[in-house]
Amino acid sequence: MVEHASGTGLLPDIRLADMAAGVASLRKDIGTVLRVLPEMLPKPPTTKMSIGKRFQQSVDKYPDRDFLRFEGSSITYREANARANRLADFLTREGVGKGDVVAVLSKNHPDVVIAMLGIVKIGAICGMINFHQRGAVLEHSLGLIGAKVVLYQEDLVEALDSVPESARPSKEFTFEKLSSLTAPCSPVNPAATETVELGSTAIYIFTSGTTGYPKASKMTHYRWLVAMNGIGGLGIRLRGDDVMYTALPFYHNNALTISLSSVLASGACLAIGKQFSASRFFDELIENDATAFSYIGELCRYLLAQPPKPTDRAHRVRLAVGNGLRPDIWDDFTGRFGIDRIVELYAASEANIGFVNVFGLSKTAGFSPLPYIVVEYDEETGEPLRGPDGRVKKVGKGGTGLLLAQINSRVPFDGYTDPKATEKKIVRDARKKGDQWFNSGDVVRDQGFNHIGFVDRIGDTFRWKGENVATTEVEAVLDAHDSVEEAVVFGVPVPGVDGKAGMAAVSLQDGREFDAAGFAAHVRDGLPTYAVPLFVRIVPQLEHTSTFKNMRTELRKQAYGETGDDPMYVLSGDTYVEFYAEFVEELSGSRRPA
Repeated sequence: MVEHASGTGLLPDIRLADMAAGVASLRKDIGTVLRVLPEMLPKPPTTKMSIGKRFQQSVDKYPDRDFLRFEGSSITYREANARANRLADFLTREGVGKGDVVAVLSKNHPDVVIAMLGIVKIGAICGMINFHQRGAVLEHSLGLIGAKVVLYQEDLVEALDSVPESARPSKEFTFEKLSSLTAPCSPVNPAATETVELGSTAIYIFTSGTTGYPKASKMTHYRWLVAMNGIGGLGIRLRGDDVMYTALPFYHNNALTISLSSVLASGACLAIGKQFSASRFFDELIENDATAFSYIGELCRYLLAQPPKPTDRAHRVRLAVGNGLRPDIWDDFTGRFGIDRIVELYAASEANIGFVNVFGLSKTAGFSPLPYIVVEYDEETGEPLRGPDGRVKKVGKGGTGLLLAQINSRVPFDGYTDPKATEKKIVRDARKKGDQWFNSGDVVRDQGFNHIGFVDRIGDTFRWKGENVATTEVEAVLDAHDSVEEAVVFGVPVPGVDGKAGMAAVSLQDGREFDAAGFAAHVRDGLPTYAVPLFVRIVPQLEHTSTFKNMRTELRKQAYGETGDDPMYVLSGDTYVEFYAEFVEELSGSRRPA
């Protein structure tokens, strides 16, 4: 693979030789591949197949294998199925049926997985609630999905108590009480499971936005099973004796869909971490005898920032699966921790397309056989640019642009509970009259051979001096400075200036001070002139969402004018100096800093 020194950084072109090597690497898993391929053929949405039925098939094949592992205890496939069936019977007696919504509000625990399976077995919809939500946001989420029942952990009652009584579901049960309430219920597979259709909604997953109210995306049984076969079966390819560890929250698809479905596809075991701990992560892998784990890109950076430990390689992990592992730390991560295969993927809760690193290549979000295009776009609006003929303008191989995925009967777009939000994501008449495409909102690089590399979110990319600046690339350079703990980069508007000026919020390593001249020299050496941040804000620490995403949007809103007591610097010549109001005027006038 050929890596580029500029533009999209370390995202490589993929060559024919890389593909040949990747195809050859599948030989040892050829049995899994051949078994999965027929399952990937499209099926009518009225087909009587579902997550619950597929789980029962795994139970029939592997009844006495460990299915779930948590804090030293394991639950077999047979035991988990019986518990899910008792819950399904209980919910049926409580008046829950097809299309009804049961909300689940819980931290990581086997109860969450069993609850989801029990809910979908009777054709109901599992609404996965972010347990960090409170007040108006939680009220909004509950209102979006119209939950009839909520199942929750007892210590999260204060979250429900932050919502007006009128906005809460009519029936509420703690998992602690459910264990006794479901004891007399039937452990037999419910007859309703055989009637659930593939195209019906199974799960509501809330998109993890960094501002505003979340949206509830629909996950049908079809899409979940497509992920199980395409990502889990073909991409991850676990074996029956594998143990997949996840410490990501189950309201996130990396845990609830990717990790769980890959386990079901192979009859493997899912080890559940109560919460992510960078200092204990590899200890927990060893304690659970894990051979695989799921990640978010930021999680990998946190692990690399830990002091080296003997446990870094004293584990059995052979693969890691997730999204967001940046190319600048890919080799350091795999080398330090001795991980043979990275199954990087591109997917989103609402997206109708996914990419997965099937062939084990380096620094790629993976391959997809589904129809998509990468097109030129307007950075301000996030909409594709169109030519004189009214059609979108594709970029070529090696080009960077907006990812659009075709919507058709084989790859439908399920959308959100809000029809207006759904419509906003659809691009019509893109290549020809009457066609429809899903607007991913993501900037990607076309690496060739149906592979892409993730570059940035549209809202994170900004334009300065006629050039598009990808925040991930700038952050990679800033993070490499020896005094920087973490950096977040974003564009800020300047009155009277086209585009947005680069600004960085930086947290420093303990005991380190900001070396203005050294920092300036470092970023100038590593970045093209237009990408060098003009504003630098030193923050005590960077806050994150519960899925480890930087709170970039809030920082962007504060810009350089609402930074409180945080030290602020601006670029002046070969160094950074303390912020002065005239600097903004200089940017908008004839005297512009280099």
